[in-house]
Amino acid sequence: MSRRLLTIAGALLLLISDAAAQAPSPEAMSAARKLVVTLKIADQYRALLPQLLLKLRPVVAQDRPEIERDYDAMTAPGSEIYTPALTSMVDQVAALYAQGFSIDELRQIEAFYAQPAGKKFLEKSDALAQASAQIGQAVSQKAADELKQRLIEALRQKGHKL
Repeated sequence: MSRRLLTIAGALLLLISDAAAQAPSPEAMSAARKLVVTLKIADQYRALLPQLLLKLRPVVAQDRPEIERDYDAMTAPGSEIYTPALTSMVDQVAALYAQGFSIDELRQIEAFYAQPAGKKFLEKSDALAQASAQIGQAVSQKAADELKQRLIEALRQKGHKL
């Protein structure tokens, strides 16, 4: 799963806790759907579906070649089998965005991501998130090693044998 999708999902989960109980207005939903399209969230989800369907294949087809052929044809990329899940995901994500941001904010966010800098950010965000995570892990490991040594030394100075 891409780091960006996980980040978006995490942010959306945070929005759930603060979301108002009432449904967003049609105008808010429209602005949110436009943002979801610009962010290419559906494309990210669509990329995950083949993995899901591949995992389901042995369960559904039961190692029967005639079923496997039909299963493969029914689940081919671009087939309509994806449509209900994709539509549901887009609607739910759009609703979360619509609940978490004002219509003006949604439009401003969408405008940013529609510009060259926003598009470039979207293109590079997965790689940047992965590199940032690696940096964070490396820095944390180094900090843990250094802190361990400092704490051991401080405890030794207090007379502890380590």
